[in-house]
Amino acid sequence: MAVSALVLGLAASTSMVSAQRVRWTTYSIPQTGTSVDFPASIFTEEAGRPDGYGQRFRTGDGRADLTIQAAPNVSNDSPAAFLAKKHPPARIQYKRTTPRFFAVSSYKGDTVWYNRCNFSSGLIHCVLINYPASEEREWDDIVTRISLSLRSR
Repeated sequence: MAVSALVLGLAASTSMVSAQRVRWTTYSIPQTGTSVDFPASIFTEEAGRPDGYGQRFRTGDGRADLTIQAAPNVSNDSPAAFLAKKHPPARIQYKRTTPRFFAVSSYKGDTVWYNRCNFSSGLIHCVLINYPASEEREWDDIVTRISLSLRSR
């Protein structure tokens, strides 16, 4: 199980995020009951399948990507234990861990990465988002909506 893949992307102007009307849709993983709202007008291309169940998406210009993923929690790890096993970078900018989920974010070069995983019914349900650090403020509301919409049956 590799729910830990953090994908890189993005780099140019903020017009892609801030100038267009964002069209939202819900992506669901039927096998696991995972669902999440995502901006289909921004993440327009499928970019392959992650480990477990789900889908990767990216922007048309490849500057940002989104992974929606679910996998079995084979070790029955708590969010804190699972995150510790993945050895996240030492300089995490944001980290919140509860008995039901974790959310972490930081910088990797000129990219911001964000990862939230909810734990329920023996499964780990995750969203992983990568976007240009130069556009961080423009992405804040989008990342927040995606993150808060992550749910399972």
